[in-house]
Amino acid sequence: MLPYHMIENFLKYAHPELSEIVLELRNLVALVVPDATENLRPSGLVYYFGNLGGPVSAGICGIALKPDHVRLFFTQGAFIPDPSGLLRGTGKAMRYLRLDSYEAAPWEDIRVLIMEHANFDPRSFTIS
Repeated sequence: MLPYHMIENFLKYAHPELSEIVLELRNLVALVVPDATENLRPSGLVYYFGNLGGPVSAGICGIALKPDHVRLFFTQGAFIPDPSGLLRGTGKAMRYLRLDSYEAAPWEDIRVLIMEHANFDPRSFTIS
């Protein structure tokens, strides 16, 4: 995981509730996928298996901080189970979850989505 001062800098202009969501998402990723690589990109925080590739080919998830919400995105989200129907997006692969408040976030469902995407191997699936 990145040093905390980098995360503080990333969150310095964020609303406190959005910062709380980002920090909880980081905790969930660390809990579910302890060997994840965390990187800060212009789009936000990304998590992937560094020994298998980069954020797309070995991606776990990403956290984008928007002015009024947090997006948790999955590069291959169209191919993972989403029994609660939480994921949004209409592209071929990318899906995201919009989080507006800490209290309303479906934390257990989010944990499952992170686990499912971490276990998904995009090399085993082809888009037709």
